[in-house]
Amino acid sequence: MLNREILRSKWKELKLSMYLLNRNMLTRISIILLILLIVSAFLAPVISPHPQDAQNATNPEISLQGPSQEHLFGTDELGRDILSKTIYGIRISLSSALITVFFAMVIGTLLGAVAGTVGGVLDEIIMRITDIFLSFPSLLLAIVISAFLEPSLQHAQMAMVISWWPWYTRIMRGEAISIKERQYIKAADTIGTPRVVSIFKHIIPNGLSPIIIQASQDMGAVVLTVASLGFLGLGAQPPTPEWGLMVSTSKSYFMNAWWYTVFPGAAIFITVLIFNVIGDGLREVLDPKTRKI
Repeated sequence: MLNREILRSKWKELKLSMYLLNRNMLTRISIILLILLIVSAFLAPVISPHPQDAQNATNPEISLQGPSQEHLFGTDELGRDILSKTIYGIRISLSSALITVFFAMVIGTLLGAVAGTVGGVLDEIIMRITDIFLSFPSLLLAIVISAFLEPSLQHAQMAMVISWWPWYTRIMRGEAISIKERQYIKAADTIGTPRVVSIFKHIIPNGLSPIIIQASQDMGAVVLTVASLGFLGLGAQPPTPEWGLMVSTSKSYFMNAWWYTVFPGAAIFITVLIFNVIGDGLREVLDPKTRKI
């Protein structure tokens, strides 16, 4: 009976959250655009007008041609279709953002829950290490780590995970300290429930709201960081159709081929904006302090 009441309460909360998200016009539009991006990433080989150009094909006879009916976004210095490369770039940006945020969230959440629940010396060790990482700007730390590794997309993702996990640790630690003082946690401790069980069954599930908000807002930042590392030559390497790498390559041709820079740059801008708007919408829904019913 108690479980049924809990499920009913969770279902009501989910319906309210969906209603509040749907009520916000900008958030609704951004979610639709994100769905379109995800679908485009999955269907890139089908919807790309010249999918071979996103791989390693070259057409030097049509290099640096402006937007036309055949090539809506124009062509690059090797005659490859920029629209096709931009569509394939969605896969790289979204997958990098998802992988980076997921692993940073998992690592940071686990460490924060342990630090906040156990406390003592272990808490001090985890939080001092966290403070060391937080003392450096995330982008600068990612650049330094990537510079020590062989430039590649995988190493760029690893560098971003290393620079992003401390934020989740600090957030979850604060939630764990608050949650462990609640009566049901104390009751569980009284009957001898192992601390590990309390962490995974009570602490983490009840402290996920701010973690989800942080993750949704970090997605756009990760997309921008991936592009930044690619622009600096520390991320994806040619011939990978990554947006930052495309902008980096195109800067030499900007005066004569503006489209080569503008369209990949616009893709970065729009994707980051979509994630930021969705992140703000989720914060308004999940944060009791900003929720407006």
